This record gives sequence, structure tokens and C-alpha cells, in this order.
Amino acid sequence: QVQLVESGGGLVPAGGSLRLSCVASIIHFDLYGTRWYRQAPGRERVLVASIDLNGTVAYADSVLGRFVISRDNAKNSLYLQMSSLKAEDQGVYFCNVYRHTEFWGQGTQVTVSS
Repeated sequence: QVQLVESGGGLVPAGGSLRLSCVASIIHFDLYGTRWYRQAPGRERVLVASIDLNGTVAYADSVLGRFVISRDNAKNSLYLQMSSLKAEDQGVYFCNVYRHTEFWGQGTQVTVSS
């Protein structure tokens, strides 16, 4: 069984910061690519950032320069450092781990007040 558990979401003022974490109960986590997605109410789930098994990162244009994705294979963990938060960053953030198959966490809510 594979389990992904996200944490770190919450309420933050515009311009503030949050750090999201995802801990994966999975064998050979180091062989999987990892991604963060966001889903706002009534909208489709969109890719926010990714970091593959080689450490190559990619970001959505909307978060470039503000978010940093990272991973710690020794801890089976994925992180998203979010800075200069805006209202449009709001939504449920999901951790995704993929190889020949993919797995999802339950999500963590991020709310930006203004």
C-alpha cells in the first residue's frame, strides 16, 4: 500500500509564506518523479511544480520566482516553499508521485486573506 500525507496548509495573509510537506510511505521513493498540483473551487486541477528523480525542477509561470519545490529522498518527503502569496494561489494542494503508476494524497487547504 502507498500513502501520501500532506501538511502545512492554512490561512496566511497576502504577501506571506507557507511551507507544504508531503511524506510518502512508498518503497524506492528515489525512483519516482514528484509533483504539486492545485485545485481551486469549480476549476480543474493544475500542475504547480515538479521535481523528477534526477532533481530537475519545473514551475508553472504563475509561481515562477515565488515558489520552490524540493525533496529529501532520505526522508521520503516532498516540499513546496511558497512566498509572496496571492489570492490566486488559493486552493487545495495535492502531492503526486509517479513512475509507471501514480499516487495522490488527500490534499491540504491553502487560504490567502486580503
